[in-house]
Amino acid sequence: MALDDDLKKDGFTFVGTRPKRPDGLDKVTGRAKFGADMVAPGMLHGAILRSPHAHARIKGIDTSKAEALEGVKAVVTRADFPDAVQHKPGLAGEMWNVLENVMAGEKALYDGHAVAAVAATSALIAKDALKLIEVDYEVLPHVTDVDKAMAADAPVIREGSADRSVPEGLHPNVVRYHESGHGDVDAGFAQADLVMEDTYKTEATHQGYIEPHACLGMLGADGKGELWCTTQGHFYFQKVCAAVLGLETSQLRVTASEIGGGFGGKTTVFMEPVSLALSRKANRPVKMVMSRSEVFRATGPTASASMDIKIGMTKDGTITAAQAVYRLQGGAFPGAPADMTAMCGFAPYCLENVKQIGYDVMANRPKQAAYRAPGAPMAAFAVESVIDEMCNKLGLDPVEVRLKNAARDGTKSSYGPTWDAIGQVACLEAVKAHPHYSAPLKEGQGRGIASGFWFNHGGETSVSLALSEDGTAQISVGTPDIGGSRASMALMAAEVLGIPYENIRVTIADTATLGYNDVSHGSRVTYASGLATIKAARDAVEKLKGRAAAEWGIDPEAVTWEDGYAKPSGPNAGEFEPMHITKITGKMGRTGGPISGHFEATPEGAGVSFGTHIVDAEVDPETGKTSIIRYTVVQDAGKAIHPTYVEGQFQGGAAQGIGWALNEEYIYGKDGRLQNSIFLDYRIPVASDLPMIDTVIVEVPNPGHPYGVRGVGETGIVPPLAAVANAVSNAAGVRLKELPMSPPRILKALKDQKG
Repeated sequence: MALDDDLKKDGFTFVGTRPKRPDGLDKVTGRAKFGADMVAPGMLHGAILRSPHAHARIKGIDTSKAEALEGVKAVVTRADFPDAVQHKPGLAGEMWNVLENVMAGEKALYDGHAVAAVAATSALIAKDALKLIEVDYEVLPHVTDVDKAMAADAPVIREGSADRSVPEGLHPNVVRYHESGHGDVDAGFAQADLVMEDTYKTEATHQGYIEPHACLGMLGADGKGELWCTTQGHFYFQKVCAAVLGLETSQLRVTASEIGGGFGGKTTVFMEPVSLALSRKANRPVKMVMSRSEVFRATGPTASASMDIKIGMTKDGTITAAQAVYRLQGGAFPGAPADMTAMCGFAPYCLENVKQIGYDVMANRPKQAAYRAPGAPMAAFAVESVIDEMCNKLGLDPVEVRLKNAARDGTKSSYGPTWDAIGQVACLEAVKAHPHYSAPLKEGQGRGIASGFWFNHGGETSVSLALSEDGTAQISVGTPDIGGSRASMALMAAEVLGIPYENIRVTIADTATLGYNDVSHGSRVTYASGLATIKAARDAVEKLKGRAAAEWGIDPEAVTWEDGYAKPSGPNAGEFEPMHITKITGKMGRTGGPISGHFEATPEGAGVSFGTHIVDAEVDPETGKTSIIRYTVVQDAGKAIHPTYVEGQFQGGAAQGIGWALNEEYIYGKDGRLQNSIFLDYRIPVASDLPMIDTVIVEVPNPGHPYGVRGVGETGIVPPLAAVANAVSNAAGVRLKELPMSPPRILKALKDQKG
């Protein structure tokens, strides 16, 4: 798709401006309804009993005492879910795994795995009832470390979970395998003046959203149901919940609430089918809200990773070969993003010889979920750390080396496709020109540079736009607003229609109101829903032009639309006074009926995204404490529809990356139980941990979008782990190869170096 004429103008009227957010008033006044805000007449409260063991066979469950407790209206176990889902074509893999995670079957597979649930007239009664459920466990050997899970003597977590991609001879815990690349890496290493090879590790981290998972489910004996929940993808939740409960998809209507943070973590179904199963059994609505401990123990953190990186480089900084092996555990189910990790690691570079391998490994941990650019931050940490170390050894400038090897238009990517218009070079040049890069450092401080990449995504998309008689517009989209998409949709529609931004209202439609929409993930919403919004608005404009043409008695092709007016396309079209949108919509009932626009598609051409970060850090050699002194994010947005939101995405990714690099980690004891399941022990960054984060928006238009948009929500979290690690390593004078770089880990590295 070529760039539209809209982008060839000198500028836009609305796109690129910074209007107030349309949902701001609702959120600051408390009027916005989040997951836990929904109530219904006769509502019950649900609670889930979770396994205290990392791996155990469930020999029996006695729920009789809980059922006898006054106020208890329903108790469900795995027996209340239809196992027939296992045998449905196309559902045997994904949906069966969802069901296994939603409610344990023969075995509990991790600390926190759901084994039974109760619905009662109060939350306290429901929790008391859980204590009365008796479960007979046979404790089994467990494994939580990814490398140990691949060892020959590791306990098998779930037999038969591997797909056909896995080579023979690997442990059954290895469930997916990825390999890609091109050229001859051995020949490339032979050409290098310096070859470095090392192993890097990252621990699992949680998305850390402030709002816990919450839902309200209503399901009758007739198979018709309603679900209100906090989610990034209510159409997907509809499909999954219907499948695991044996319902017809159309009979379950799902409404997305406002979302108090997700970052990918609310793309996965966890307790919603349990709410519906309890409701069906009790014949009353059932509300469920997770505690913070449940969120940590039972919902998707990232995968943890162990990575081997080998890079060859000449004295002038040319990378001659690159090779990587990535091992990721995604919990007790297939799904760790080892393939995306492998594909992202070397993507910022133009390499003649490259090879990457990824292993998806199961362990006795909760099912992993996306956390912005899933898998990519780990790869960047390992790859960019090795490049930084090589620059130090060869005395080369880290930005110049990245520029020398940068992927650019026409580069064959490390995993196959050839790039079209991309912004890696533009980002690096912006870094080089930024005053931060040349600013002096004090003693004990270090500077880190790192680049990162994310694919971005299109996905199934449907949008409807309806015009009102007063010329205002209402847009229905099916992608929950997780980062300002209401504002972006309104701006793009305003640009097409030529009416004020304030005259457009954007609504997140439920599953019964609009065609299927993919989840709000993959940095897809501003791209895909935005493209659909533009096309729907253009559809409406064509109808507006048709109404004007009919009134003037000329051909519709002889009418143009400009700044909210229908106009004759030229002198030959006739001499008519321009007709404002309100003149057309005000009488649309008499001239053909309602005017609306629609667009449904699965758009391709999302356009990949690159970014580079600069970090200054200071390390106290006595305590190991790290302070981030200065931070600058440079990233290609294609076209920033609402620059303030774009900057917020950049800053949010950097803040989360700082936490991941320095503090955040899942800590498991020898018994396989999570030891830090509350924010007091799992430490996310607070304001005092962060500097002011500067941003630079680079705009290299994406040819696949009418206005040049690239998604920005995920690339921002890819470089921080490596950039912070490079800054800390340069400040401390010792290379840190394991995250998080907590004070004890830094002190140990300093001690080992002295030893």
